Amino acid sequence: MTFVQLIDCKTSRFDEMNQLMDTWVERTKGKRTATHSVIGKDRSDSSHIIEIVEFPSYEEAMRNSNLPETDQIFREMVALCDEMPTFTDLDVVRDEQLYAANARRFFATLATKGELPPLDDLLVEDYHDHNPSNEQDDIGMDAFRRDCEQWRGAFDFEFTVEDQMAQGDRVCSRWSWSGTHKGDFFGISPTGRTVSMTGMTIHRCTSDGKIAEGWWQYDNLGLMGQLGALDALEQ
Repeated sequence: MTFVQLIDCKTSRFDEMNQLMDTWVERTKGKRTATHSVIGKDRSDSSHIIEIVEFPSYEEAMRNSNLPETDQIFREMVALCDEMPTFTDLDVVRDEQLYAANARRFFATLATKGELPPLDDLLVEDYHDHNPSNEQDDIGMDAFRRDCEQWRGAFDFEFTVEDQMAQGDRVCSRWSWSGTHKGDFFGISPTGRTVSMTGMTIHRCTSDGKIAEGWWQYDNLGLMGQLGALDALEQ
């Protein structure tokens, strides 16, 4: 679970404090586990500074705190403060930006060339996939991987996310898809044709950003038409 620490302090020596933060980054280069840092200054009190530091997990934050460089920087920071800084530790229980980023990574991962990468960092183990092309929903990561391999075996493809909206634990992505038909697809032999379609997917995410459920809507009929599967019906 993503972890955030708020460092609240007062200092009349902000420029020196800012330089100290740069020194901390330099000293811990390659060892620092923080993934994002924001420093804000209170508009009503310029001596009031809050730093927001994000870590992949509480455990990674503790690893960062235990670095000897962090301990030294902390002592130097206290010396620059007008009073003792306070620390607030937060487990992130909702992050819509994280959800949207993971949804984009989901589409990029499905289109990865070569072997399909592990999906453990993207999907929960009992991921539930609702796909109109399947008679039954895929339930579980293994079932979803098998379905992905059918598409990947039939096409070299890529997704382009055109629009994305996040609300609560849901992310809706409007995408376009294009691929080259290279293998059997629902009984249709390889045609070598380049085909395309558009669609939307809604993902439900868990608090740590993993995807728990997905609902797909796309132009499957148009895709089959491009592959020639409807030619006999039109005659």
